[in-house]
Amino acid sequence: MEKAKVYFTRELTPESVVKMFKTLGKELPGKVAVKVHSGERGNQNYLRPEFLKDMIEYVNGTMVECNTAYDGARDTTEKHKELMEEHEWTKYFDVDIMDAEGPDKVLEIPNGKVIKKNYVGKNIDNYDSMLVLSHFKGHPMGGYGGALKQLSIGVASGKGKRYIHCAGAEGGSYEDMFRTDQIKFLESMADAASSVTKHFEGKIAYINMMCNMSVDCDCCNVAEDPCMKDIGILASLDPVAIDKACIDLVKQSNDPGKEHFMERVTSRHGEHTIDAAADLGIGTKEYELIEVE
Repeated sequence: MEKAKVYFTRELTPESVVKMFKTLGKELPGKVAVKVHSGERGNQNYLRPEFLKDMIEYVNGTMVECNTAYDGARDTTEKHKELMEEHEWTKYFDVDIMDAEGPDKVLEIPNGKVIKKNYVGKNIDNYDSMLVLSHFKGHPMGGYGGALKQLSIGVASGKGKRYIHCAGAEGGSYEDMFRTDQIKFLESMADAASSVTKHFEGKIAYINMMCNMSVDCDCCNVAEDPCMKDIGILASLDPVAIDKACIDLVKQSNDPGKEHFMERVTSRHGEHTIDAAADLGIGTKEYELIEVE
């Protein structure tokens, strides 16, 4: 597999998000689902709608999300809709909670390392293409969150999230989510991500924003403050390469906060998700980083 192209700018503005998408030279056909993290109530680090407004409008996209598998402000459709309004997503965009009404759509994963199917919101069938906008940061369970997490946990329905967390155990409880073998959980994420890339094959693009980089995810209602200075925006057509490039930029940084950030990644074996996704063939860890002025 030839090296993937990953474009990078240090400029962090709404306009530069659009610029980086344009740099990809990729037209997303038809109705575009824009996967964005809505941010848990109380979280201070999630990307605000004003920052993503230009980008979502540029592709005439619909912001899509799914309900969570844990207690909070997003575990039911009713509460999630309230939070979407509170966080002003609905002020600017059409918003679709894809698993608002069942039954879920099942994406088959015949070559999955751990799971052989992925439960996603059935409304995914309403879209022809997808733009994955990811806030790159740490994560309490996955080690880090980027494009691969958005594809897997992000697109999975509430039921699907629990299924991935429980490494394919049907009917796993909330407590089971935190008792799963870590490697199997990470490989389940890679499996789930592969099913979404196949579903939108040739019609999907990725932008990772390296800002507000806490060791905690936007799903945490009480998150630690960012431990590193902002780095920039990356864009690619390869979800493996873009996440690998983000990890490498953290490692290459001279920011003293990188030790704390990478401790979160390594203690959770976070890079194994990247390795597993590469093994599944949905992308490559070999990339060319192209800086855009």
